[in-house]
Amino acid sequence: MTSIEPRAPRSSSPSRPSSWVRELPFLLVLILTLAGVAYTTFAKQPIVVYWDVLAPIIGLVCVGAGWPNAHNGADRWRLIGTQALHWMAFILVMSVLLLPSVQREFNAGATGLAILTLLALGTFTGGVHVLSWQVCLVGIVMALAIPAVAFIENSALIFGLIAAAVLAIGAVVLWWMHQRRAQAAAPEERAAQ
Repeated sequence: MTSIEPRAPRSSSPSRPSSWVRELPFLLVLILTLAGVAYTTFAKQPIVVYWDVLAPIIGLVCVGAGWPNAHNGADRWRLIGTQALHWMAFILVMSVLLLPSVQREFNAGATGLAILTLLALGTFTGGVHVLSWQVCLVGIVMALAIPAVAFIENSALIFGLIAAAVLAIGAVVLWWMHQRRAQAAAPEERAAQ
């Protein structure tokens, strides 16, 4: 006779995704934003379509973050409507920044920083509206990236010169070590003959 082991009772609540899966949309938004700024900064040309697509993606992340706090249909429609208006306003301002007449006044680096500033502000205020500390944190990280990107952009020549100097010093040290080993090995070779 075989014994039948009792099964564990099934949970009536649906399984919740792990915490890193819940945080993934926020990380994805941050990576996409910084990648767009990096491309704009180094390619020296703005990418209009990229920003026009990224803003609604951030809006969807905001709606997803605020959804648990919207308890009925009216709250959910209000959440969707306010986020749609919020991000359409930011898309409009970004589109103004990317107009050819404005681009004649800004270089690509300044445009990238201006758009990152707008996205940081939009993300932070979107997080405030949906009461999501994660969205607010993404906006703060974006804002903190602004001076870092400006510093890297302005310091690229200095970093290049420092890297070249380190490589040159390393090459001299390696050449010196090679010469020293060769001089130390020469008397031993003569003695062996």
